[in-house]
Amino acid sequence: MSTSITLPGSRKLTDSPWTTVLFDLDGTLLDTAADLAAALNAVMVANGAAALPFEAIRPVVSHGGNALIELGFGIKPEQPRFEPLRQQFLEYYANNIARQTKLFPGMDEVLDEIERRGLRWGIVTNKPTWLTEPLLRALELHRRVAVVVCGDTLEQRKPHPAPLLHACRQIQAQPQACLYVGDAERDIRAGRAAGMTTLVALFGYLLADDRPETWGASAMIRTPGEILTWLS
Repeated sequence: MSTSITLPGSRKLTDSPWTTVLFDLDGTLLDTAADLAAALNAVMVANGAAALPFEAIRPVVSHGGNALIELGFGIKPEQPRFEPLRQQFLEYYANNIARQTKLFPGMDEVLDEIERRGLRWGIVTNKPTWLTEPLLRALELHRRVAVVVCGDTLEQRKPHPAPLLHACRQIQAQPQACLYVGDAERDIRAGRAAGMTTLVALFGYLLADDRPETWGASAMIRTPGEILTWLS
């Protein structure tokens, strides 16, 4: 698996097999780690625990609120304290959802180029609708995105391929004409099962023991700009 790809020099834009780029949200399209870390630390301090350094929280962000509560408090979902703490976390985050969140550096240019080429882009995330929609509105992305599939849109979530296939049906795209970009193994598993070309976003929130080279992705990319290589 290669982390860099050479542009085919003579290929015309109209020869491109791609019509659509689909993104995971947290850790792929948007850098949400600062706001999620702030929410976790606020709940920890409010409950008598010491705040964690950002570097300890960032790699866990892609795995959602449950994983963050486990990280911060060292407890499992079946324990009585877990759900009240999770609800506190979600409430704080919802009320401060876009304080520091932004597109990853270079991603705005990627979206501009996708649109310039007459292609479409969308989002397939495990984040629930009630958090995803306000976040996209706050960043004024809701007017640009062609399709959004959230963690509660269907009964199935990634790594099941159903959310990705649902996104394709919504915009009448063929899965084999889609790139799916994500920063977690479940993203790559879902994309492969859906018949899509998959890219691992190494700039995202990977854990120290993650081995993305074993996930079976089409390639690994170190910057958002490398997505454009695949569209050329």
